Amino acid sequence: MQLLSSRRFRAAAAGVAVLGLFLTGCTSSEPEFSYQPPSQVDGDFPADTVTAMQDAVANALAASGASGAVVGVWAPWSGRWVTGVGTQDPGAGAEITTDMAFRVSDMTRLMTCDVLYGLADEGIVGLDDPVPDHVSGVPDLTDITLLDLCNSTSGIGSSEGIAQTAWMTTPERVWAPLELASYGLGAPRATPHTTYTNSDAGYLLLGLALERASGMTASELISAYVTRPLALSNTSLPSPAPAAPSTGPVMDGHYLTPVEGGYDCAAPVDITTLSSSTGFTDSGVVSTIDDLGRYMQAEAAQVLRTKKEPNRFGSPLPQAPDAPSWFQATGGALLVGSMIGQSGWTPGYQTSAFSDPATGFTVAVVLNDSTTGGTTAMHLAWELAALASKAPAAEGQTAPDFGLPFTAEQYHQEIANAALPCVAPPEG
Repeated sequence: MQLLSSRRFRAAAAGVAVLGLFLTGCTSSEPEFSYQPPSQVDGDFPADTVTAMQDAVANALAASGASGAVVGVWAPWSGRWVTGVGTQDPGAGAEITTDMAFRVSDMTRLMTCDVLYGLADEGIVGLDDPVPDHVSGVPDLTDITLLDLCNSTSGIGSSEGIAQTAWMTTPERVWAPLELASYGLGAPRATPHTTYTNSDAGYLLLGLALERASGMTASELISAYVTRPLALSNTSLPSPAPAAPSTGPVMDGHYLTPVEGGYDCAAPVDITTLSSSTGFTDSGVVSTIDDLGRYMQAEAAQVLRTKKEPNRFGSPLPQAPDAPSWFQATGGALLVGSMIGQSGWTPGYQTSAFSDPATGFTVAVVLNDSTTGGTTAMHLAWELAALASKAPAAEGQTAPDFGLPFTAEQYHQEIANAALPCVAPPEG
């Protein structure tokens, strides 16, 4: 997971400037950007830890109706476990492999906020800029800032509940970001600035604002501020044209059809081909497990920042009114104890990844069915983290003083308790 690349391609190089530099052969004097993550033991976890993690994934697949998963767990002092589990379809199809691409769902929010802070560090936007300064058609958001959109403290609601049926039935539809965000804008508002609200519409608006402030597309911005500096060659925000997550190996995405008494788990609906505009800068990015693990480790450590202040994750809020005290949110991230990450779903996939900035301990999970939302993937990530965090240090290594505020057993049971009821569809 070592990274070494350049930070030269930035917003100032957009448009004509990029072409001019290319034609003249000139390069920026901006210094090289390098990131050296914590040294990773080159070996596997102990066999009993791997067995426990395999059981955890099997439990999550059975509970969610997914037929496959890709999982990565990295404990720098103990070992790594990167694997594909299951098949493309229930009991059939190709085996899942670790080179398969997928949609990262709400991990996209982190990248959108990376762009915000990158542009702010360079003085192109201000974190406290009012949203209408950059997005037209939202005059009632004069008291809401770009930082509010990133922190999800704008009070704006979610578009998901209204748009979900259309996403599933017309996956090829190309959405205008403001049209999609309008559903959340029309929803009841929460108290702004001081309350976290899970608002996909806010991240759609933030993406629009960053495009208009920079003169670059959201895809170009994520490339310039995230994927190129971190050498994430398999990660991008694709064009809105309906397509699979990659032209290479892909883990197919599905959802289950509800029937009387439960779901038809034997016949999932394939929704691999989808327009990225369904998620845009909220949940539209695609990646692979190695890229996602590398990104999450770098993101938790905030290596992309050129300024130390303000501290992006320094003032978290409760993730929900009844959330445990260790579960908070800010900066486009979910904070789980000392770990920083995100979890969520997009049609066909649910994804979760978290990393501890002090140790580099990282876990990433994607399931190939979105029916249970992002909850199963999130709880599986927590269960895997609890298991791997207790793995002994490899020879010559010292385990850090690192712990989590929950147990593997707790979330293994949570996943089992929330299992989908699978029933045969009525005949005829």
